[in-house]
Amino acid sequence: MAEVVGIAGEQLRQFVARIERLEEEKAALAADIREVYAEAKGNGFDTKVLRQVIRLRKIDKAERQEMDAILELYLEALGMHEAALG
Repeated sequence: MAEVVGIAGEQLRQFVARIERLEEEKAALAADIREVYAEAKGNGFDTKVLRQVIRLRKIDKAERQEMDAILELYLEALGMHEAALG
């Protein structure tokens, strides 16, 4: 039984070490992303809108079109359609 525990313990330590290393890499990437947003802001770009663009680019075109159609329907139902168009 002790042998099984030793093997499982070593395997567990390896998983923990891998997860910790990946968490460090994730933190470094997050810092890099923050720097890019800060650079974009320094060049006059609206980072809130930039984040929205990034989010929208991740969505499938058909799904995005469906979301836009539903949004338009909701705005129209609330009497906001003309205001949203400018």
